[in-house]
Amino acid sequence: MTTSGTTTADLTDPSAPRPSHMGLCVSDLDAALRFYCDGLGFAAAERYELDSASLAGLDRSLEVDGHVQVVSQFVRHGTFAIELLHYTSPAPHGAPSSSRAELGMTHLAFHVDDLAAAVERVVAAGGTVLEPTRASLGIELVFLTDPDGNRVELLQMG
Repeated sequence: MTTSGTTTADLTDPSAPRPSHMGLCVSDLDAALRFYCDGLGFAAAERYELDSASLAGLDRSLEVDGHVQVVSQFVRHGTFAIELLHYTSPAPHGAPSSSRAELGMTHLAFHVDDLAAAVERVVAAGGTVLEPTRASLGIELVFLTDPDGNRVELLQMG
């Protein structure tokens, strides 16, 4: 289906994928919950403690070699969900994107009514402001990081 030159999903097509959630590996589940719930207004939802010793194929489905133990904690904000993945075995490794010019997910973005108040709230919940990203581009915006360094954009419309 095309609308104004843009292709859109046919919602009546049972084979059309529908958004479910995004997954985010975190090093400290309590810190991540504080950031996403207290800072960004998500609510803790389903929680699963998963172990490949009792779930055959878990390691393959998560693309992790060897024994896997992970807590899958969903947080929800309206219809949007994030699955916070906290691995106890193996330990998480790697680093989030440090530039929006890197391939892959670069940031999550949130509209706010009061940028200064939102920044204060997110910082109090463990966020770090990336001051050089603060800009007035017809909208006011700033990027922050969560406790693991994942980028979050807060934007206030003019």
